[in-house]
Amino acid sequence: MGLLDKLRKEWFLIGIVAAIGLARMEPSIGVKGGPLKPEVTITYVAVSAIFFNSGLSLKTEELTSALLHVRLHMLVQGFTLGFFPLAVWLLLRLLALTGLNPWLLQGLQVVACMPPPVSSAVILTKAVGGNEAAAIFNSAFGSFLVREACAHMGIHPSSATHSLCFYPRRRARVQPPLAAGPPRRAAALVTSVCEDERSGRLILLIQLSFMLLTFMISTRDGSSFTPADTVAIVFCSTHKSLTLGVPMLKIVFAGMPQLSLLTVPLLVYHPTQILLGGLLVGTLRPWMLSRQRGQSLRLPRLLP
Repeated sequence: MGLLDKLRKEWFLIGIVAAIGLARMEPSIGVKGGPLKPEVTITYVAVSAIFFNSGLSLKTEELTSALLHVRLHMLVQGFTLGFFPLAVWLLLRLLALTGLNPWLLQGLQVVACMPPPVSSAVILTKAVGGNEAAAIFNSAFGSFLVREACAHMGIHPSSATHSLCFYPRRRARVQPPLAAGPPRRAAALVTSVCEDERSGRLILLIQLSFMLLTFMISTRDGSSFTPADTVAIVFCSTHKSLTLGVPMLKIVFAGMPQLSLLTVPLLVYHPTQILLGGLLVGTLRPWMLSRQRGQSLRLPRLLP
């Protein structure tokens, strides 16, 4: 395979790396209030364009079929809003014994409670050629469930997320240990940088483990899910929303010096899920096509 063919095959991953590289060289372009105006272009224009483009490419019968695929929706929503938070909560009970910063652990629990994002899961499913209609539905429906559950309980979404994270009333009980002024805040930021590598490895391990688990569940013997369904399930069940998570963290923990530590897991999880998903596109697509042709039943490698 020539270089040009290789570039064409890996265009999605190359685009992600290029965007990250440009952001690192000139971050001021993409910051809030910068030339790109991400608070408008990303929040509204980009997300709307993703759904509009997907809507143009999908047939009406595909959307209807996706809407009626109840078992797929139950698996995705049950996993991402039920099993995922509970499994992470149990894991964090063990990690609390290792000396890892408790505020980082609490931030990771917040990540676990987030619904699927309305962007990356859909884009990656489309890039592989999976069930795009199911990905669109579950990405939107997950956020809808979280918001509606909060509204019916008369609770602001931020407070509901705080409760879902299994830390009820902790903010009222615990006196922030780093509340003694700028020097302590600086120490918190230094700590977040030092522990960022460990949290990154942990997040990568969680993502890989849950992707493998959802893959095995959706491809087990007797499963009625198609290979295209499996692609949507893997991405939608394990990806978490950054656009919903950051505002919730800012409101729930407003004014707390630990906010930087609490935000680290979410800020690490988001690019990790995009990069890992980009790597998996080149692996999952050949697997899906071979399964559709009935040629191979082997488990694909997680990374090319």
